[in-house]
Amino acid sequence: MTAGAREQERAAGGFNPHTAAWLAWSVCAVSLLLITFSLLLVLLGWSTPLPKGWSPWPDQALTSVGTIGAPILGGLIASRRPDNPYGWIWLSLGLSSAIVVVAEPYAAYALVAEPGSLPAPRMVNIALGSGWVVLVTLLPFVLLLFPTGRLPSPRWRFLAWVILAAGATAFILGFFTRDGGQGPIENPLAVGGVVGEAIPVLVLGAIIVLFSSIILSALSLVVRYHWASGVERQQLKWVALAGVFVVGLIVADQLRLDRLLGGTLWTLLDVATRVGLFVAVGIAILKHRLYDIDLLINRTLVYGPLTAALVVLYFGGVVVLQRVFVALAGQQSTLAVVASTLAIAALFNPLRRRLQAFVDRRFYRRKYDAAKTLASFNSRLREETDLDSLRVEVLGVVRETMQPEHASLWLRPHSENAKEDVPG
Repeated sequence: MTAGAREQERAAGGFNPHTAAWLAWSVCAVSLLLITFSLLLVLLGWSTPLPKGWSPWPDQALTSVGTIGAPILGGLIASRRPDNPYGWIWLSLGLSSAIVVVAEPYAAYALVAEPGSLPAPRMVNIALGSGWVVLVTLLPFVLLLFPTGRLPSPRWRFLAWVILAAGATAFILGFFTRDGGQGPIENPLAVGGVVGEAIPVLVLGAIIVLFSSIILSALSLVVRYHWASGVERQQLKWVALAGVFVVGLIVADQLRLDRLLGGTLWTLLDVATRVGLFVAVGIAILKHRLYDIDLLINRTLVYGPLTAALVVLYFGGVVVLQRVFVALAGQQSTLAVVASTLAIAALFNPLRRRLQAFVDRRFYRRKYDAAKTLASFNSRLREETDLDSLRVEVLGVVRETMQPEHASLWLRPHSENAKEDVPG
């Protein structure tokens, strides 16, 4: 081994970079093959209607497609940062997700679309479906270990051990519950009697512990952000932005808004949210265009409320104007839609400017004050003719906007160099 290779291996935390990359992409390839297999089963069974209790074929296909990002993200991080356990967590998450998405298509195809075409559909469904416990167990670590691959502090070790214990309990006992698979499948390994009644209670308790730990793990990001600075703080902002959409989707699901969109459209929205999370984590860990996050957050804070306000104004305007036309003319008119559209077009820019100014004042006060100072200086600059006054103005603006420790200004007249040095 050459000195350069040994240095690379030491930098990778003892991993041989080529071996780590090969292993990472091998796990990624296995995951993608499993996802492809699930999509193939969905395609083959597409024309066969599924009875009640099964997820529709389009929903199964969208769920499989939405899983693709996890193993790819894990492969990218683990192959480029083999010393960071975070990439391997995502690879494990992607592999367990790929295993789970095969479970229902396999059973649906073997039991409904083409009965007897695949071996042991119930047992395979139960075995593959158990991967969801691994998936839920890994989710808290996705938050706990971001972005360094280490716990925020030794105090979080107890939570990590609790997560592992709860996950192991749910995984082992899940094989013996009546509903351990994906879809309306009866578990052939289900235990009856008193023990059979106690097992689901224990599994439910373990799952509650796991979901509670996800909330606590999310709080660990707040702790990290409090103590972080520089690059790590920007990394945390990326995940926070994606987390807002994930939490919004969870809240909407609890409010049963999925009934308004329909099952397939809701699944598509869920897939888009997950893809956004994958992209945010990938950018944060690989540090690609990392500092664009402030601009994205700014635009999200502006255009999110702006869109909501315009939608409310549009539909409110249509309803009100339709009632006015009915009261005056006795019938509805398309003029209500036209008038509401024109009103939205006229209000767009004024509302956007007001929201942008509010967001800048409330969340970006320092940059907002700097921008106002520069704008004021720009207007005065057009009228300033005295060089001495100009030097004082320039240095004052630099101190106020950039807040440097030391500021100097050189001007070169025709005859001699002049320098004014003013401490910041």
